[in-house]
Amino acid sequence: MGGVGKGWEGVILRLLRGKDFTFTVTGAQDVTEHYRRVHVTDGGLLAAAGESLHPTMWVRLWFESAGKPHTRAYTLVDPDPAAGTFSLEFALHDGAASAWARAAKPGDTIEATVQGTGFTAPAPEPERLLVIGDPASVPAINSLLDAYPQTPATIWLETQHASDAGLPVRLDPARHEIRRVERTGSALVDRVKAELPELVADPASAYVWLACDTVTTRALTAYLRKELALPKQRVNGLGYWRAA
Repeated sequence: MGGVGKGWEGVILRLLRGKDFTFTVTGAQDVTEHYRRVHVTDGGLLAAAGESLHPTMWVRLWFESAGKPHTRAYTLVDPDPAAGTFSLEFALHDGAASAWARAAKPGDTIEATVQGTGFTAPAPEPERLLVIGDPASVPAINSLLDAYPQTPATIWLETQHASDAGLPVRLDPARHEIRRVERTGSALVDRVKAELPELVADPASAYVWLACDTVTTRALTAYLRKELALPKQRVNGLGYWRAA
């Protein structure tokens, strides 16, 4: 962050007992023209997390733009506690986070804060994972699929670019079905409302995990809870970003 403070967001996170770490870049690769993976050492984060390390675990990274701090949340990809390493994946667009990811090279550092992340495993375990996301949530989707290696899954994935066909979703054709939805208007919400109900035989045992833009997440969470009557503990909804 070049010595720039973390502003009011940093003050709030400190008050909420957020823990700060510094990650160091060890390498990077372009997965597609709009998606980049950055490898880092963890600055002690994984050792500090210990047994609290969980699927879909995320951290807040700090970026500098026009001399001001900005924070964005990113999921840990393939954390290796023994080595103290993991990766971060970026759905590239305009903005400070994408600019940092595009330029990231070995030796670069970035500050991060851990606060607020959590995952409550559904009990009983779902017979099928119902997953709704977009390129920004691919790392968390993969983490969820890894956590339930024997569970079938249906995934609705919103896409924007032709190259999104190459996004690194860890699909097992024997167990996983992916339904790609082009990002246009309310297309994702409409598809989910049309197709998901037939996969919910019993609202009390179904499990839906979704992470999209805030408006989409709110609309679908309300639909799942109010119209399909899924219990609160069977819906895990996260609003990752706000559409411009």
